[in-house]
Amino acid sequence: MTWSRQKDRLIPAVLMLVAANLFWAGQGVAVKLLAGSVGPLATALLPLYSITLLALGILCTRRDFGRKVRLAWRLRGEFFLAGICGQLMAQVGMTLGVHWSTASNGAILSLLIPIFGAIIAVWLLRERLSTLRVSTLLLGLSGVILLMPLHRGSGSHQFAGDLLIVTGCLGSAFYNVYSKRLLSDFSGLETLLFSYLSTTAFSLPLLFWCEPHCLSNLAHLTGLQWASFAYLAILLYGLSMYLFLEALGTVDAVVASASLYLMPLFGVTLAFSILGERLAPRALTGSAIVLLATLLLFRFDYTA
Repeated sequence: MTWSRQKDRLIPAVLMLVAANLFWAGQGVAVKLLAGSVGPLATALLPLYSITLLALGILCTRRDFGRKVRLAWRLRGEFFLAGICGQLMAQVGMTLGVHWSTASNGAILSLLIPIFGAIIAVWLLRERLSTLRVSTLLLGLSGVILLMPLHRGSGSHQFAGDLLIVTGCLGSAFYNVYSKRLLSDFSGLETLLFSYLSTTAFSLPLLFWCEPHCLSNLAHLTGLQWASFAYLAILLYGLSMYLFLEALGTVDAVVASASLYLMPLFGVTLAFSILGERLAPRALTGSAIVLLATLLLFRFDYTA
């Protein structure tokens, strides 16, 4: 395939990945805005349930939906694995972690997702880990380290939050890679719905056991908090994941995972501009390195 034809397929995938990372980057800000009015588990799960119902309504109108439901039931083990070890671990870990830590730390620690994703993709999907891919992963990692704010005297509570964020990063990386196996039989939206249904079935009793008043708490949300809730449901759990899975059908999981280096860049910028969290001066250098690593990977990986 010539570079011009590859470019025609690659450019839309790159744009989808950039948009997905921009939407993901706002998670920490939205979680912080909801803090105090909605419990952390409800913050993680209620928006997911909302977008699951919306996606179910959309897919029910398709003629082949019944056939896809039967196929998904036969593959229910894989969807439960993707939903519980992927989405549930990712969203609960990230939301609880940011609730105890900071939105900036949530964005910064997401640098682990490309590393975890590359390792899982090589192991699970047998994708190649070329010199270019390793080099750009390391280059992106160095850029994100420069983005990292210097915290002094952080307590054990924030440390526990950071550990939960790392757990969420591992779940996110697993879901991003494992979902590629399901895209041969299902569309991006179908993969998203059936994995979300698995997450819902497992987590719903847990939510009402831990936070029995989660639904009544919604009545006390302000307009800004409802906007944050809608952001999590529609843009974070819905559109961003759909765009990522569609792009994953074009590029390798290693390459798609490397694009997640953009998320700390976007996330730290949002946390600084909206929440007023401190941003170190070296962040501009780190941002430039992250962008350079991402551009090098997408420009040269598929021409090698």
